[in-house]
Amino acid sequence: MTATPTADFPAVKRQPIAGPPSAIDQLVIQTSFLGDTVLTTPLITELAMRGPVDVLTTPAGAPVLANNPHIRTLHIYDKRGADAGAAGMHRVAQALREGVRTQQVEHRIAYLAQGSLRSAAIAALGGYGERVGFADAAGRLFYTMRVARRDDRHHAERLWRLAFPSNPNVEPPDGALRPRLYPSRKERSEVDAVLGTWSRELFIALAPGSVWATKRWPYYSELAARLAPRWRVVIVGGPDDAEVAKEIVAALPAARVLDATGRLSILASAELIARAQLLVTNDSSPQHLASAMSTPTITIFGPTVERFGFGPLAPKSRIAELPDLACRPCHHHGPPSCPLSHWRCMRDLSAEAVAGIVQQSLNAEP
Repeated sequence: MTATPTADFPAVKRQPIAGPPSAIDQLVIQTSFLGDTVLTTPLITELAMRGPVDVLTTPAGAPVLANNPHIRTLHIYDKRGADAGAAGMHRVAQALREGVRTQQVEHRIAYLAQGSLRSAAIAALGGYGERVGFADAAGRLFYTMRVARRDDRHHAERLWRLAFPSNPNVEPPDGALRPRLYPSRKERSEVDAVLGTWSRELFIALAPGSVWATKRWPYYSELAARLAPRWRVVIVGGPDDAEVAKEIVAALPAARVLDATGRLSILASAELIARAQLLVTNDSSPQHLASAMSTPTITIFGPTVERFGFGPLAPKSRIAELPDLACRPCHHHGPPSCPLSHWRCMRDLSAEAVAGIVQQSLNAEP
């Protein structure tokens, strides 16, 4: 495990809840998907009003949280690499325990944003006497305080509620659930270099990728062709999205499309999305980057649905889906293939329909 100090911990504006900053040591454990990491930032911001916050995350999650002024130290847990297995877990826990021994604090509290048994064990072995997590999580037997998971709320709120284990009726104040990312001058320069002369142009961003095959809407090329007469199009994503990006590029005049897939870091991708007039994406991590950067988003839902709690949070955002399809939803994440072999949730959602929703969002009042 490695530990990375972040920017100096900023002065907080609210009265501490659990004593002065010197009396509390807080750890957030989030080792899940990138989108979950983004949605954990409201919880981190809330806890930072009480005292210093450290975060245990994966090598993939750490770049998402870089530059976050509310995080004192990022502890990187390489659970699939150098820290794999029981020996790695104990090594990480020991490093955390050594860290808290050097601090004269009264309360050591871990917040389990990722609810696995392994994460809970690390918190317990790491010396955090108070451990807060969801009541239905796999690691709940290790928790000292349990919070009901609100299926009727966005996941950003579910995570934020971990900060209030003794107050199940708490409601988030305005702005409390907005995720936040912090691209630096380095990321802004990366985006300037990729956009070139487009830095001064208006464009729509498309994010056609997803880890889950059935969540990849198949008509991005057709949508891009409908948008291109009026809008420039920038394609965002990782190296794995290069093939679908080529299909989109082939469908448009060269002067109307730019392929940025695989060319930017995660925070630089967030910076690029921040400059877009709007993002069209599958139910995947780019929508959460857009939420953090306040970019209006059209999220295409197929095997999953917004009520699972992972929809876009940016103003003027909308959902594209087939709401009356009886077989939806069929999976919490998205199955490798359609259980009924027709994949109508995506195949029957036309480019024309999505283009109409895009126009509605662009025309919406602020």
